This record gives sequence, C-alpha cells and structure tokens, in this order.
Amino acid sequence: MAPTATTAAVSIPLPSRPPRLDAVVAADDAGEFDFSDVFGQLPSVKEGEAADWGQPELHYVADTLVICSRSHSLVGPSPRPSLRVGCPLEECEAGDDAGGEDSDFSDAVDVEQQQEFDDTTRKLGPGDFELLNLVGQGAFGKVFQVRLKGSSDIYAMKVMRKDKVLEKNYVDYMKAERDIMTKIVHPFIVQLRCSFQTKTKLYLILDFINGGHLFFQLYRQGTFSEDLCRVYAAEIVSAVAHLHSKGIVHRDLKPENILLDADGHVKLTDFGLAKEIEESDRTNSYCGTVEYMAPEILLSKGHGKAADWWSLGILVYEMLHGMPPFTNRNKNKLQQEIIKGKLKLPGYLSSEVHSLLKGLLHKDPSKRLGSGGSGSCDIKRHKWFKCINWSKLDAGLIQPKFVPVVQGRACIANFDEKWTKLPAQDSPASTPRAADIDMFQGYTYVAPNVWLSGSSS
Repeated sequence: MAPTATTAAVSIPLPSRPPRLDAVVAADDAGEFDFSDVFGQLPSVKEGEAADWGQPELHYVADTLVICSRSHSLVGPSPRPSLRVGCPLEECEAGDDAGGEDSDFSDAVDVEQQQEFDDTTRKLGPGDFELLNLVGQGAFGKVFQVRLKGSSDIYAMKVMRKDKVLEKNYVDYMKAERDIMTKIVHPFIVQLRCSFQTKTKLYLILDFINGGHLFFQLYRQGTFSEDLCRVYAAEIVSAVAHLHSKGIVHRDLKPENILLDADGHVKLTDFGLAKEIEESDRTNSYCGTVEYMAPEILLSKGHGKAADWWSLGILVYEMLHGMPPFTNRNKNKLQQEIIKGKLKLPGYLSSEVHSLLKGLLHKDPSKRLGSGGSGSCDIKRHKWFKCINWSKLDAGLIQPKFVPVVQGRACIANFDEKWTKLPAQDSPASTPRAADIDMFQGYTYVAPNVWLSGSSS
C-alpha cells in the first residue's frame, strides 16, 4: 500500500543497541535528538532510578550467571525471566543452537499429508530458502532472514526444535500459533505465508518486517507524543479488533510484540500465547508478561477478550509516559499493585487520554472499555480517537510522523547486532521419539494465494 501523508515524515538513524537512559538525556540536552513534537518529552525519573530503568536483569541458572534484557529482534527480546510466566521463547539458553555446528538445513521434509491448493502453490521445505542472516534466537530455536530461491523475495523463517518444544511441553502452543496465523489476514498483523516440518524441526515462513520493534523506538526516545501514540494505538486497536472478530485473544500485547514496517506502520506479531475462544467463554491460563497482564488473569478468575484491552491501556500509558503504570521488581508486589493499586495518571496528558486510560484500565473486565455489546466500536468512538478515520487507517492512508531508517527490503540495521553478527546456520537437533512424532501431525500449511507464483521448483 502507498500511504499519502499530509505531514512530512521524520527519519533518524538508529543505534545498534538501545542506549542507557542517561545517554538519551545527555543527547537530548545537546539538541542532537530533539524530536519532542513527534516523540514527546522523556519521562521523569526519580533520583537513583535511571540506572535501573531498562537495564539488564541478572539471575542464576545452575550457578551460571545469565543476563537478560529487553532488546529488539524478530522473536522479541531476551525477556526478564522473573516477570514472565508460561511464555514460549522464554529464555535464551546458553549454548543452545549457538551456531558453528554442522547444519541439517537440508534435512528432508517429513512425510505428511499435504493440503490441496491451486497450481500456484507447491510443497516447500528448508532447502527452498537461502539463509541470509540470523535475526533472533530463543529457547526453541532461531529466526532467520531468508530468500526464496529463484526469486528476490525476502521472508522471515522461524525455526523451532521439536525436542525443545517437547521438553517444555509447548506442543499445543506451537500448534495453536500456527493454526491461528492461518486464519489472519490484516494490514497491521504479520502474515504467515507457509509452514512445514522436518523430522527434527518446525518452520514458519513469515513476512519480513524490518523497521524494528516499537519497544526499541520507545526505549530510544523515552516517550511518544500523543499524536504519534494515537496512530500506533489506533492501528493496534484495528488489529486486535480483527483478532476478536475471529474469536482470537492475543494475550501477550506489549511493545516487544509490535514491529514497525518500512513505512512506520505497526505489525502485531508473536501468537505463541494466542487462544481461540467463544464469545461468552473464559480461559483460566496464567500466561503472558506480568506488567501487561489483566487483574482477572492474575486472580485466575477466567479471562476473555477484555484482557487484551487492558494490555492496550498499559501500552498507551507506556508510550506516553515511558514506563508501565504498575512496576515493581518484586513479582508478588507487582501483581498486588495490578490487582489493587490505584491508577496514577500523569498531569501533562490530555483529559481525553485520561478518559481512555481509565476506561481501558478498569479492573472489572465487565466494565472495561471495549467489553460491552459494541466491543471495539466503543474504543474507536472514544473522543481521543475522534480525529481518526478508521477506513483510511486500515487502507494505510494515515501516515505516522516517524518513519524508520530502512535501506531496502533486505536491510537488517534495526535488528540487534548480537544476533546479526552470528553465523546464519541452522544447527542440528535430535530426532524426537517415534511415539512423539504424531503430536506434530498436520503442521504443514501454504497460504491460499499466489505468493509463490513464478518461483522456481
């Protein structure tokens, strides 16, 4: 889509790693990165907090020090383990799939009943793609930038080891992620193009989105202006409303799971915790990232679509203030703050966004904005969004004021160098037991469109 902009876009070069907060302040004081009309002012930080905000967390596993931080990569950050529960790609395992081993990238495609498609699609395997760069790594495997052989088409390939999936008992999550993504086509959601498997691994082929994570831009700038935040929030609302219309709850909305494309539009990603539920149903799973989890999830009272609107409220608050409304390094205290704590709204925000946040962050899900009979329409009609033309938004005709620096479709400048500097190698994995093979039956999928037309065999 070719957006038309009434306001000139602003582009700034991005660092290879997010700087410390004090470095951002120093640069802003010098006028080097003064885009306050686009990004807003830096959040106020109490004395002694600057060294902790956004810095890596340390913990020990089997007496080995592990450093985890929120960084930008296609599979999201290396997460904060003390605040995360039940989440796929939960931690980076030292030495796992570290590269430098003999590759099994030519591993034969597992024998599986292929779905029926038209003549423009065909059965694919790992050998149909050329590995270009490593752009992310997690507990289950890696994410690569790849090129479809015989074409100039660039994609992201998410590779998950079956033995690791089985070891952590995440088979249902992996299958649910693949199943859900086959049902989604939306301008603000990353598109699944196909999936396949070998005897040892699962593969997802996704659109390659290379503008960086929303979190990275937020971390880089401190806060967003209300105008920029409004466009991002509106695009997220549109994406989540589409998911809900399909009976899908995302359950892990956060800045790390929101990418920016080359035009600056958001792309919602990572459906590893998404779930399909009926309109009136509730699910009792305790999962997600604690800072963004709704009170009803923490209380195990059963949750539905309203949990996503709570997470949206946390996102909007964080985009405008630089930090979530409820923060505490102690997990139990953080949970109690979310359940019982009073929402404190910054005085410098407009009354309209105050109203929106109060509605989205209502602790009673039945009274939360977006949970009524009109669903997302109540959010879209809110006075803070009165300047948004939703039809133009979905058509890509409302251009965000910030456009990432992207030099072509293959550009990887907005991915963390700790991944991109490693060898692009798909490491070998052990073959699961014969008794476990059937658990992955039916994983193969090719999107019913013409994206493969013209590619070589």
